[in-house]
Amino acid sequence: MNTNRRRLATSGTFLVALLAWGPNSLRSDTPVLTIDQQETFLRTAKIISAKGNKKGVTDTVRVTLTDGKITHDASVQRIYEHKQTYQLSSGTTILNFKDTYEDNIAAWKLARVLGLGDLLPPSVDRKYQGQSASFTWYIDDFQMDEGDRIAKKIQPPDQESWAKQINVMHVFDQLIYNWDSNATNLLIDKQWRIWLIDQSRSFRTDRSLQDPKMLSQCDRALLARLKTLDEATLTKALRPYVSKDEIKGLLARRDLIVKFFDAKGEGALFDRPLWH
Repeated sequence: MNTNRRRLATSGTFLVALLAWGPNSLRSDTPVLTIDQQETFLRTAKIISAKGNKKGVTDTVRVTLTDGKITHDASVQRIYEHKQTYQLSSGTTILNFKDTYEDNIAAWKLARVLGLGDLLPPSVDRKYQGQSASFTWYIDDFQMDEGDRIAKKIQPPDQESWAKQINVMHVFDQLIYNWDSNATNLLIDKQWRIWLIDQSRSFRTDRSLQDPKMLSQCDRALLARLKTLDEATLTKALRPYVSKDEIKGLLARRDLIVKFFDAKGEGALFDRPLWH
């Protein structure tokens, strides 16, 4: 997939619902929760309302949850498709195609292992109307997606911080083989913090990088964590959402990423600021 498609595509399988429902997901009385508290809330809070999305293709639903003290929204995906072949609108044929809510959960779990809990919103496994689904924390203070930013020619106020975030995104996308990464799945909040959503077409068994040209620079701490990954750690974190062969593919891609940045040396590394 070329760079333009990755950055400008507007399939909106997950974000169309976000735009249709508007930006305000956080109630004014919602306290700041830890990641663990957000996960618990997503798993256990009562659903008090739901609104479907007529435009998307992954049957995304926005639900409002409450535990009696906190009220917050979540995006729910139930998509679970596996096909031997799948033809894109471009004419490209994808072998062993899958599009599944499970990859949203696996991506989040991997992000936590890698110290990227400030790049993806929490996503947990929960039943919705009798079906297994991913419940993903609805982005707070959403202002636009990357497609909107580009279309309106809006420049980030801090170019250096923006570039670091984008480079971390590219490393993560290559690691999980997120071949459907596009501008509508990169959300920007009012702090100009980016959030990556909808990884439902990821975690393939391929042992090559989807697009190595996307690699340029890497966060130093992320690279160090990548080097510590092993099959046991990933199996504990990602099963049953990711298969053994998909974990082996991820480790092979990890090796290529590490080799690339080790060869480039210290000049390709940076320290990204952590968001709180």
